[in-house]
Amino acid sequence: MTPKITIDGQIVPFEPGETVLDVASRLGHAIPSLCHEPRLKPTGACRMCLVEVQGQRRLQPSCAWKAEDGAVVTTRNDRIDTHRRTLLSMYVADHALDADGLPVDQGGTGNRLRTHVKDLGTGPALEPLTAVRRDRDDSNPYVHFDPASCVVCGACVRYCDEVEAVSAISLIDRGRRTTIGTADQQGLLDSSCELCGGCIAVCPTGAMTEKPALGVPRDPEPTRTTCNFCGVGCQVDIHVRDGRISRVTSPPPGTTVNDGNLCVKGRFAMEFVHHPERLTSPMIRVDGELVPTTWDVALQTAARGLLGVKQRHGADALGFVSSSRCTGEENYLMQKLARAAFGTNNCHQCAAT
Repeated sequence: MTPKITIDGQIVPFEPGETVLDVASRLGHAIPSLCHEPRLKPTGACRMCLVEVQGQRRLQPSCAWKAEDGAVVTTRNDRIDTHRRTLLSMYVADHALDADGLPVDQGGTGNRLRTHVKDLGTGPALEPLTAVRRDRDDSNPYVHFDPASCVVCGACVRYCDEVEAVSAISLIDRGRRTTIGTADQQGLLDSSCELCGGCIAVCPTGAMTEKPALGVPRDPEPTRTTCNFCGVGCQVDIHVRDGRISRVTSPPPGTTVNDGNLCVKGRFAMEFVHHPERLTSPMIRVDGELVPTTWDVALQTAARGLLGVKQRHGADALGFVSSSRCTGEENYLMQKLARAAFGTNNCHQCAAT
């Protein structure tokens, strides 16, 4: 028999191992959360996703509560709404706020706490707490951390441990002073951090932000493309602002080959696109000098040169070398060009050396 669970009066089947949040999300029931990330083990740290499970005296975290056959779950009622609004009041009292009294949005990176406050409202007004979390001067060029915007959900720490297996950052101090830091409070450049930026991707409040794009809103319609730094084929979303690339983000987990992950080059090394010395058109040599030309002329010139070598010295006088920065499809076409078009097996790929 297929196990079934009742969520908000709707009886639905589920797969063993699924959580209440998994099933509810599949039904389109929006359960707010801060610490939940599909690539990470659930911890139930933020308490935003608490729901009512029949037979349970207390509200239970839907991100960690496994679906059970015959269980009856309610995701919205007065008790749950009161809990969430009260919890949001507590978060707001210990969070950096903008002029409108809403949690700050670090340059449009996306602050789910701000969204929850707008959508759900807050409960009793609480006295603001004086931030006592330690700030530190970290000279790394890529990752900015604002302790006042952190809700200490630990998603960044768990990502660094569970996905990257680096464990460069951790929760340090206790109580109100709890914050994100490194061993001996050294900078990220001096730690085991690989500067992949995964902590930025999973941060729900924008406390972790790309330093080069600090204060620059994200593009609402970024351009999806393939990273050109290796042959893995990771997909990236390019954000453009005022005609320039402002930041690179990873597509949502589960949608592309890289499952929402990027390395330091894929996320932060796109500034070369705007380098003043970058070639922006093909060039051919005329009377010993390189001059710009069109792609048609450049391809015809290259073809004539290759065919000339083949006619004078034979096909084995030619050699074709492709790059590991090309996609697998491009490397395939390179060897096909060598073998099928020019009749030589002299083809190589730099990653093989």
